[in-house]
Amino acid sequence: MAASNPSFLSRYLLRPLWRVLWRALLVWLIVTAVVTVALRYVDPPFWSWMIWRGITTPEGYPERYRHQWVDLDAIPLYMQLAVVAAEDQRFPLHGGVDFKELEQAIRDAIAGKSLRGASTLTQQTAKNLFLWPGRDWTRKGLELPLALLLEQVWGKQRTLEVYLNIVEFGPGVYGVGAASEYWFDKPVQRLSRNEAARLAAILPNPWVYSAQPPSRHVRQRTDWVLRQMQQLGPDWIANIE
Repeated sequence: MAASNPSFLSRYLLRPLWRVLWRALLVWLIVTAVVTVALRYVDPPFWSWMIWRGITTPEGYPERYRHQWVDLDAIPLYMQLAVVAAEDQRFPLHGGVDFKELEQAIRDAIAGKSLRGASTLTQQTAKNLFLWPGRDWTRKGLELPLALLLEQVWGKQRTLEVYLNIVEFGPGVYGVGAASEYWFDKPVQRLSRNEAARLAAILPNPWVYSAQPPSRHVRQRTDWVLRQMQQLGPDWIANIE
């Protein structure tokens, strides 16, 4: 009868389980911190998002992925600006997490609306680098401390550089270097402003949207990105550190 007592279960089963979970979390945090520091100076050879794609091999995923690392100073400023304008216009201002947007997302969720974005470029970088696909609260919760860590260890320029080199622009197409060659058959340095805006326009769902030829929706979103780029101006990200 003692084995069915809740206090017995708590003492002999649940507490050891919690200790294992906490220790595993602690080890993960330490390893993540060490890797983050290393990646401040070393370009990541692989990342979790790419690994997940390779393991799950969703329909349409190619046998071989495309990736070409391009240093930030070799990526045209308007390509950088296009992504910031499309994905996170407050990127130069926040500390890795945009708490204003996060608060609104939480309010929407409480009101019964679907879990929406509100992820900064820094959070997206953390997600692509360390976490898994999906829109669950567990992953969103892990994004926050990781984004704050990246912001402190890397700074804005390194964060933007890594993001631009690992974000997915199509099935198995990672980074602006590979995306430019895949969609427009030219190096990223030769992209026009419109082509840069078109690449940024497909980021919300690069498995559905095509940069070439663009759908009506992509053309409309490209026009919106170009207007946002004009309003922000190149100085918006030219002096970030």
